[in-house]
Amino acid sequence: MDDFLIYSSYIILFISLILYTYSFFRKEKANVFFIIYIVFSFVIQISMEVMYHMRLNNLLLMNTFVIGQMILLGLFYKSLFKIQAQKKVVVWSMILALLIIFIQLYNDPKQIYKFNLFEITICSLLVLIFALMHFYNMLGDNKTYYYFSIGVVAFMLASTVLLLVGNLTHNLSNEFKYLSWRLNAFLVGAFYFSMIVEWKVSFSKTKNLTN
Repeated sequence: MDDFLIYSSYIILFISLILYTYSFFRKEKANVFFIIYIVFSFVIQISMEVMYHMRLNNLLLMNTFVIGQMILLGLFYKSLFKIQAQKKVVVWSMILALLIIFIQLYNDPKQIYKFNLFEITICSLLVLIFALMHFYNMLGDNKTYYYFSIGVVAFMLASTVLLLVGNLTHNLSNEFKYLSWRLNAFLVGAFYFSMIVEWKVSFSKTKNLTN
């Protein structure tokens, strides 16, 4: 069951990569930052899997992924925003977050090789805020990347809460921890599946989406 959840998410992500790459190069659709994010996610996920099987510590890659995800999705949503004030909020909030994370790593460099819950929480909440800002804009605009943004909000919120609860209840049984891990793996797969739903609804048709 565990392998099924993990490898299913890889397959879903790979399918998304093929679909959006086709839309980007052949139909001149899809946001460039979105494409880069999918490529980045796939490369990091596969690299982490390889390192895991080689019995190497892959938490450095995980921390790299968390920060990179915040930056790329931040740039993605910034490119969708039309209000300059919102664009500035994205840029300055990411700069502030990176500064805070840098200070933490400067004071404790070993955190880069550990499960950094503080870093994950900051980065995930920022992406969640960006997605909610996009939802607000869609109230009076076209629903661009609507289904993917639903996936972002659901995944970032649920996954962050799950990690925080798991950290606060670290003294609970291993069965509970294992259940939390499996639930998070399911959330990852569901999040990647939202990319396919978005492509089916928005990109498999003839209408064009601006970069």
